[in-house]
Amino acid sequence: MAFLLLLVMLTACAATPQDLSSKMFTFPEETQTANVRLTTSGQMFKAVTVCLRSITDLSRAHALFSLATPSSDNGFLIFKGAANNIISVSVVNTDAGFRGQDYKLNTWHPICSTWDSESGLAQLWLDGKPSIRKFTGGSNITNPIVILGQEQDSYGGKFDRRQSFIGMITDVHMWDHTLSSCEVQRYVDDRNFSPGNVLNWRALEFQTTGRVLIENKQLPCY
Repeated sequence: MAFLLLLVMLTACAATPQDLSSKMFTFPEETQTANVRLTTSGQMFKAVTVCLRSITDLSRAHALFSLATPSSDNGFLIFKGAANNIISVSVVNTDAGFRGQDYKLNTWHPICSTWDSESGLAQLWLDGKPSIRKFTGGSNITNPIVILGQEQDSYGGKFDRRQSFIGMITDVHMWDHTLSSCEVQRYVDDRNFSPGNVLNWRALEFQTTGRVLIENKQLPCY
């Protein structure tokens, strides 16, 4: 009974918004189970901006941000393919591959992506450098499930360990509109940017499954 009570308490704590400003999620191993599920503040989006910071030593394909809807497993997906210089953004199961990305291993990278349904255009920023804009089309994103650490091949599940993320992720924000280039740069520089109004790392509601650690950020020493 005590164990069950503790389990309920841990689950409840994980689902309470937390300020993770000084924290990061660590995914220490290849697995088809370990993930973090994030709770969004809304259920319908005509436009999206997602920003995060990540570090990994993976040369294989892996998911950086996976949003699925009941009708699209790749509702909004940021995915690093096996090719060294390509990062893909998928919107409602339509992929746009952004080439020439200097995605170094064992290096922290700020990554942002925008999309809006009116133009159907998606764009990627890696280390503050914008890609060209590419057409993905896509209708409104509704009833999303957001997962870190795994790529959803069905709504909320069907994970493949060969696409799992190994490394650390922090500063995850999501907005229900497209940020301007200047706003993206403020996020990259961590300088007076407005936090996400859909996902806010400073007030994040989440639930972890499997071996995922919440650790202090590894800040440089001066």
